[in-house]
Amino acid sequence: MYELKTSASFDSAHFLAGYEGKCSNLHGHHWCVEVTVGAENLQEEGVQRGMVLDFGDVKKAVRTLADSYDHALIYEEGSLQSTTIEALLAEGFRLIAVPFRPTAEHFAKCFFEKFQAEGLPVRRVAVYETPENCAIYGV
Repeated sequence: MYELKTSASFDSAHFLAGYEGKCSNLHGHHWCVEVTVGAENLQEEGVQRGMVLDFGDVKKAVRTLADSYDHALIYEEGSLQSTTIEALLAEGFRLIAVPFRPTAEHFAKCFFEKFQAEGLPVRRVAVYETPENCAIYGV
């Protein structure tokens, strides 16, 4: 099995509605998304002969995803009152609603599925909330 690994990071805020602890309060992270792609065999023809994929293509996909979440407040759909959302939007805040509790575990699976849908031969995605703590989803 051949594997390539790359990463990109983004800064955003979130909170865990219904959680009892300090993570129930709005807080931010310097998230890091580490993606591993792989293949049993290297490509045998064309400009990518001898490669799993072009590193540039993998890096671009990961960077694009990270940029789409950068400097936003990520929240679970239904966890904020509509008046709160309206007030934040009126202030110019960038909000991203997700259909799940915004945990590292859920992001790892969500990002894995996004890369898979884009046709990347993704093997695993690790999402770091801190340099020491990550959640991993993969095959």
